[in-house]
Amino acid sequence: MAIIYIGIGSNTGDRQAHCRNAIERLKDKGIVIKKASSMYETKPWGLEEQPDFINMAVEAETGLSPEELLKALKEVEKEMGRKETVRWGPRIIDLDILFYDDIVINMEHLRIPHPLLHKRDFVLLPLSEIAPDKIHPVLKKNIRQIKEELYSA
Repeated sequence: MAIIYIGIGSNTGDRQAHCRNAIERLKDKGIVIKKASSMYETKPWGLEEQPDFINMAVEAETGLSPEELLKALKEVEKEMGRKETVRWGPRIIDLDILFYDDIVINMEHLRIPHPLLHKRDFVLLPLSEIAPDKIHPVLKKNIRQIKEELYSA
């Protein structure tokens, strides 16, 4: 079983309920949740003229391959009613693979670790709560260090 980290976010409707619902649906896809962070209210990133987000992260185990995991996350998003809109726009749910074990994948449709996680406080806040010592396999720093560097910049 692979150890994975997933970022979860919502900024429409009952944001907290959507995040909880997504976790339940992940379990239905064979993803075993081991830890869940607190929920954080955060400002939008990329496209600022939209409602604030609720963000969190989970640590989980899965027997799914990285591509199967991506497919499962997209299925959950679709099942929950996510529609494709503008990039970084409002969404009922957003599920991102942050880490999959310590592997590095650079494909057009799948990049692991998430290529922007080190620049996003809404990812680093919840991730540092559940995995402060997790080493980023590309940056070779732990999540605590990456978060400190972001806040000191």
